[in-house]
Amino acid sequence: MSIVAIVGRPNVGKSTLFNRLIQRREAIVDAVSGVTRDRHYGKSDWNGKEFSLIDTGGYVIGSDDVFEAEIDKQVELAIDEADAIVFMVEVESGVTPMDEEVAKLLRKSKKPVFLAVNKVDSANRVNDAVEFYSLGFEKYYTLSSINGSGTGDLLDDLVKVLPEKEELEEDTIPRFAVVGRPNAGKSSFINALIGEERYIVTDIAGTTRDSIDTRYNRFGFEFNLVDTAGIRRKSKVKEDLEFYSVMRSIRAIEHCDVVILLFDATRGFDGQVQNIFWLAHKNNKGIVILVNKWDLVEKDNKTVKEYEALIKKQCEPFTDVPIVFVSVLTKQRIFKAIETAVDVYKNRSKKIKTSKLNDVMLPIIESFPPPAYKGKYVKIKFCTQLPTPYPSFAFFANLPQYVKEPYKRFIENKLRDNFDFKGVPVTVYMRKK
Repeated sequence: MSIVAIVGRPNVGKSTLFNRLIQRREAIVDAVSGVTRDRHYGKSDWNGKEFSLIDTGGYVIGSDDVFEAEIDKQVELAIDEADAIVFMVEVESGVTPMDEEVAKLLRKSKKPVFLAVNKVDSANRVNDAVEFYSLGFEKYYTLSSINGSGTGDLLDDLVKVLPEKEELEEDTIPRFAVVGRPNAGKSSFINALIGEERYIVTDIAGTTRDSIDTRYNRFGFEFNLVDTAGIRRKSKVKEDLEFYSVMRSIRAIEHCDVVILLFDATRGFDGQVQNIFWLAHKNNKGIVILVNKWDLVEKDNKTVKEYEALIKKQCEPFTDVPIVFVSVLTKQRIFKAIETAVDVYKNRSKKIKTSKLNDVMLPIIESFPPPAYKGKYVKIKFCTQLPTPYPSFAFFANLPQYVKEPYKRFIENKLRDNFDFKGVPVTVYMRKK
């Protein structure tokens, strides 16, 4: 899937435009309740073309009090990874030195750039926007990201330059993506598995430049292992690892079946690792969490069980995830990690017969029905698994609109108790009978 990045200095309306565009997608992308951690990554579609959207503004630390160098880094990263870039400026301030700096970086790139002049909500302001020609782009788009005017013209031209959908590979071999922060041990993990120095491994974050596939056979099961890149060494791109990790992980996650999320136990299950976790969850991928370098952690601080409980607390409400403690250096439990990933893949592909599903779930629902709403009783009479690549279920009821999130979670937990979907997000839909 193509990646579109929205770049620009702070307070020009990047996040407002981002929020407006991701709401255009009405299909199956549901907001996970309580999860705002991945709010800077979303999916949108226009004229039938789907793309991933990155709001770079979300990754700039310090909001107003931001340094020009920080913006430069964001733009450089976006140039590296995105298929197209929306460069936002705003008409009230006119052209600023920081806009000129960003424009200079973008003009050097060979990526399609769409100059969007925001806050144009009157005829006078349309005339004021003319000064943005000075930034050196052939065309600009006037819009108001708050009320949406002008965004259609921008999107019409934007989707024309996005690459066509990649042809699906002929073979349907499962793909396991090894993702995580730069320098967590991803390449070393794959080297240890395949028993050869397939990748260059150094202690410098960012040795891996691109995602690389390795065909692998273990436990009589064949799959592709994908090593995702760390951060590219550049003079200006050194510190901003979180934004880069997420951008590098998006494609690998979207095109895989199971995400093997590897993190360094000495650094903890921090915000950046959680960001990647929720990215995988949002894309309905199987997930296995690997705790690397556990042998280096002071054991008097935490036991394995306590550390596991700590990770699961950060993953709520999706806690049914396998966690494997490994040491890539000593090869401790690395094959257990792959065995677990294979099990998660099988769970994600699992199909349950409709008759069995109803035999198990309907008595549970009868014993614990949804709570009445405004004096009306909800009756669920039938359920079936939907033909999606990941587990999703439709429950047919007389008043589906009255079934709230807590009850859907109850149903999801009962599905997990009875059918083992460990490591896989499960989606429950309520439909009209």
